[in-house]
Amino acid sequence: MAAANHDTPPSVPSVATNAVLIPSETVPEGSKEVQGIDFNKYAQRAITVEELVGGMANMGFQATSVGEAVRIINEMRTWREPETCAKTTIFLGYTSNLISSGLRETLRYLVQHKHVSAIVTTAGGVEEDFIKCLAPTYLGSFSTPGAGLRAKGMNRIGNLVVPNSNYCAFEDWVVPILDKMLEEQEASKSTDEPLHWTPSKVISRLGKDINDERSVYYWAWKNDIPVFCPALTDGSLGDMLYFHTFKSSPEQLRIDIVEDIRKINTLAVRAKRAGMIILGGGVIKHHIANACLMRNGAESAVYINTAQEFDGSDAGARPDEAVSWGKIKANADSVKVYAEATVVFPLIVAATFARVEQIEK
Repeated sequence: MAAANHDTPPSVPSVATNAVLIPSETVPEGSKEVQGIDFNKYAQRAITVEELVGGMANMGFQATSVGEAVRIINEMRTWREPETCAKTTIFLGYTSNLISSGLRETLRYLVQHKHVSAIVTTAGGVEEDFIKCLAPTYLGSFSTPGAGLRAKGMNRIGNLVVPNSNYCAFEDWVVPILDKMLEEQEASKSTDEPLHWTPSKVISRLGKDINDERSVYYWAWKNDIPVFCPALTDGSLGDMLYFHTFKSSPEQLRIDIVEDIRKINTLAVRAKRAGMIILGGGVIKHHIANACLMRNGAESAVYINTAQEFDGSDAGARPDEAVSWGKIKANADSVKVYAEATVVFPLIVAATFARVEQIEK
C-alpha cells in the first residue's frame, strides 16, 4: 500500500465553502451602519439627553426603537396643516401602575404644557393621582411577601407600597364631592339642561377640586384636556361609588359612558391628523385605537410595553395588526418599543417635548 502524502494540506470541502461563503449581494443604497455612542467625544463635557438618544438610533435592538419613537413623536408635534396650521391631535394612553410610579411627574408635565390633546387611562390611573396629593406612595420591594403586608394594612404595586390609610384619606376627600355632584344632578332635573355626568366630567370635577399643581388632572381641568376612563368603576373610585349608592338611596349618581364614547370618537373624526402615544396595554390601548378607527386610522403611533404578540392579546399586538383593522393607516409611521415605560419614556420626553420647552426658553 502506498504511503499517504503528508505534504499536501487537505482542502476545504466545497460543500462547506458553498454553504458558508455565499456571495453577498450589494447592500441597498442608504442602508444605515450599526453604530453606537462614542463616549470619547464627550470627554470634555457631559453628553446631553438629545445626543444620548440620538446615538441610540443606530445601535440596533430596542435602542433603535427608542430612536424611532423620538423621531415619530417629533414629527407628531411639529406637523401643521398648511391651510389652517392645525396641529396633530395627540392621544396619550397609560395604565394605572404608571401613575403609581414616578412616571406620574412626566405625565403631569405633558398635560401641564398642553403637549397632548386627550388622555385615556384606567380607574387606578385616575385615583392614584389624587391619592398622591393626599399622602405619599413609598418604595418597597418586589419580593416582600403579600401576607405580611396584608397584616400591616399595606398594599404592594410591584416594588411600590401604598398604606391603606391613603385610601381612607381618599374616601374622606372624594365622598363629599360625590354628595355635591349628586345634589347638582338632582337639582338640574327641573331645568332645561339636566346634568349628565360622564367619566370625563367626573375626572374634570375632581381635578378642579383637588386644586393641587402636582396633579395630572388638575392640569387637565385647567387646560381643558379631556380624560376618558371607560373603566371608571374598576378601582378604589368604583368602591367609593358603590358605597355611595347605599348612602344616597333612593337617588343615585348616574354616570353616562355613551356620551363619552361619542366625545372621544368625535375628537378623532375631526382631527386633521391623529397620533397615538400608548404606554401599556388593555383598555387604554384599544380605546384610543378604536377611536382612530372612526377616521380610518391614525397617521402615527408609538407603543411602549413589554407584552408579546404570540398569545393574540391586544396589549402584545404590534402596530401592523392595528393596520389590518383600520386603526392605524397603512402608510402611517409607527413603532413598538419593547421596554418598561418608566425606563424609556422619560428619555423620549426629554428628547422631544421637554427639549422644545428648553429651546423656546
